[in-house]
Amino acid sequence: MKKGVLLFFSVIFMLAGASAVSAQGKYGADSAECIKYLSYYNEYYKQKNYDDALPNWRKAYSLCPPTANQTMLINGTSLYRRLISQNRNNTIYVDQLIDTLLTLHDTRAQYYPKYAVTALNNKGLDMINYVKDDPQRLYEEFKVIIEKNGVEVKPQILLFQLNTACQLYSNGTILPDDVITEYNNVMSLLDQMKQTSEIEKIRTDCESLFIASNVASCDNLIALFTPRYEANPDDLQLVTTIVKMLSTTEGCTDNDLFMNAANAMHRLDPSYTSAYFLYRLYSSEGDVENALKYIDEAIAYPESDKIQDAEYEYEAAAFAFKNSQNAKAFSYAMKAAENDPSIAGKAYMLIGTIWGSLVCQGNEIERRAPYWVAVDYLVKAKNADPSLAEEADKLIAQYRQYYPQTAEAFMYNVTDGDSYTVSCGGMRAVTTVKTQQ
Repeated sequence: MKKGVLLFFSVIFMLAGASAVSAQGKYGADSAECIKYLSYYNEYYKQKNYDDALPNWRKAYSLCPPTANQTMLINGTSLYRRLISQNRNNTIYVDQLIDTLLTLHDTRAQYYPKYAVTALNNKGLDMINYVKDDPQRLYEEFKVIIEKNGVEVKPQILLFQLNTACQLYSNGTILPDDVITEYNNVMSLLDQMKQTSEIEKIRTDCESLFIASNVASCDNLIALFTPRYEANPDDLQLVTTIVKMLSTTEGCTDNDLFMNAANAMHRLDPSYTSAYFLYRLYSSEGDVENALKYIDEAIAYPESDKIQDAEYEYEAAAFAFKNSQNAKAFSYAMKAAENDPSIAGKAYMLIGTIWGSLVCQGNEIERRAPYWVAVDYLVKAKNADPSLAEEADKLIAQYRQYYPQTAEAFMYNVTDGDSYTVSCGGMRAVTTVKTQQ
């Protein structure tokens, strides 16, 4: 077999020699040797005999100018990836191999401009795979690739560029504005690409990275997204991103951008989550009517299950109570306890507090009767959730001070243990008479 291969190479070499003069410009000063080793390595490569192809490829690469053969550069990247894999435990050697691999991509991009985009994208992917623990190098190299390839860049490179920017920010190498600039550039390029599930996932990953970096203050986010929103107020993806980012940034929901984006999101794609965001918006502004309107809308969506509804209902109960809407607070809290037993304890605790805060009209018994209901619910609270016992017992002791004396109750024809209906502040409950013992 080897004799046959050598004979084949000899014939190729003689043919090459005959045309050496005319081909000297393309194949360099020693064109005959260049062509010979190109032929040697290529034959081994086609036979998948990569171990013998490699030394001949190296000889060809040292003899031939880059313009001799683009395939030589492409095959070289495959040979070097294989070599890196075989020597992965030899760190120093592997670093040298990686440098050569990346140089091959640069050389191809330089001498074959028609294929520069492909070469640079391949370089970026190889850097993702092989360059480890060097975010500064990745950041600088990715930046060049992105600048040159623009919208034709591989989207994975955009994700890793943002990741390296976040890493450099975390170790103090670059400033917050640098990360924001990278994020803006990355998202702009993703928006210009053909939208696929891959692009959607990378966009989401980029948003998650940006949020997790904590690089952007509320003011920075508003400055970043306001012009984008004004240019595309009906872009559902954009307004959803704005709502997501501003709502996860502390103190960043009380502004016009969040209000406009949240309303646009709900208008373009109404859901229980968008209704909840509008509740958040209006509740932060103290607009009780609109806040409760949207929390009711969120709860009403069939996509929101009982557990989610209970969370919303408890939140609405606390909000309503804070804003003196006691009857609504009571109703929300009762529904929360029914929908999710795991939060029944704190729901009952809130109901007890609501009843204990009422100021009712009427005689002495009618004014004090709400404390009986309050204690009923506080007992239910600590039974449902023993961790609340200490707090509940403190409130029970406080409310018991307002129980009527036995003689006082007798004067109003009620006796300890009797059933009693309390009606106050738009709420109604059946309890038992309790007197101070």
